[in-house]
Amino acid sequence: MLSMLSISLEPWGGRVRSARTRADGSGGLVADAPARARADTGHHPDPAGPARADGLAVHVEDGLAAVRLLLVDDAAARRARARELAAEHAALWRAVGEQVGGGRLMRPRLTVAAYLGLGGTDLAAVAPVAAAQEVLHTAMLVHDDVLDHDETRRGRPNVTGTVRRRLAARGVEGPAADGPVLAAGLLGGDLAIAAAFDLVASAPVPAATALRVVRSMARAVDMTVAGELLDVTGALHGPTSVDALRVAELKTSVYSCCTPLSAGAVLAGADEAVCGVLDRFGTAFGIAFQLLDDELGVFGDPAVTGKSVLSDLREGKRTELLRLAYLRADGAQRAVLDALVGRPDLSEDDAARVRAVMEDSGALHEARLVRADAVRTARTTAREGLPDELAGYLTGLVDATAGVAG
Repeated sequence: MLSMLSISLEPWGGRVRSARTRADGSGGLVADAPARARADTGHHPDPAGPARADGLAVHVEDGLAAVRLLLVDDAAARRARARELAAEHAALWRAVGEQVGGGRLMRPRLTVAAYLGLGGTDLAAVAPVAAAQEVLHTAMLVHDDVLDHDETRRGRPNVTGTVRRRLAARGVEGPAADGPVLAAGLLGGDLAIAAAFDLVASAPVPAATALRVVRSMARAVDMTVAGELLDVTGALHGPTSVDALRVAELKTSVYSCCTPLSAGAVLAGADEAVCGVLDRFGTAFGIAFQLLDDELGVFGDPAVTGKSVLSDLREGKRTELLRLAYLRADGAQRAVLDALVGRPDLSEDDAARVRAVMEDSGALHEARLVRADAVRTARTTAREGLPDELAGYLTGLVDATAGVAG
């Protein structure tokens, strides 16, 4: 690491005391690392919404500031080590690093919230584990982009897109570049997985605790692969053959919600009963989140979400919304779906016709009911099985990121 975080947290009502000791030989200290991280990274809207006023929310933000610093330092350290091996290795690390931490840090947020909400007080212990959840997320995205043949993410070149551009600048284009580009996506995701486990190993926690977290993350990778396989092979069959909710649970809930929450709980010393509550909450939250994401992929405003409303339809992505549309469509409506969904050249006018089928058939309404049920399950699970402050924070997060709209 380029730096060692030394951060302790007093119980609610206290204050975060933090300092960053440089390990680059300068010997300098950066007081109030959370404040500096906010200044360095700019404004980050808090998706916790109304829960932001709670004492827990304030401390979660301090924890996330420490995570941001750690992610920056860790990426720089890995690039420096990679340069000692090969220039191409360092270049790949740079491309991977550019994708880390570019979103809302939802997974580290869940880890830090669970840890602090269940009595944890040492941000230096939780920061590497929380950062590991974000790096694992990056690995999943890199590999997912390879499967989807996507070379952009959030409107910018992703790992494979970056490598293709670099090759083009050297005169390597077309089929000649395809092999190196594919290798970059596969190997870049592998690097991120290894880095995620390495971050957990670096955490100043008992070895047995770190091992439990590592095993949980390994299980998450295994289940994500299972979900990806269901998704990919499902495309070979009819649009109603895929259990989209099961795919969402495996691909989204486990690694995005359940595992980050479990990591924080394990670090805090929570018992199995509490871990079980968090697992049930995370499953429902992840499904609700995925259902909303699928809706925004068809009905959202790209200017607000940054998400295309054409790509999922062009791909023919097997979502619960699409499954319900096929189930509810009459003959004429199904003909529209058959003719347009999955067309690489699908236009905005074509998409409008598909949206009309989804609305008129009742599929959109039913998908929203399914999401509302998942949201209610998440809220009820949190309120009935978790400490009040943590339950309030998590339900606020659900309302802000997966709550029912429309």
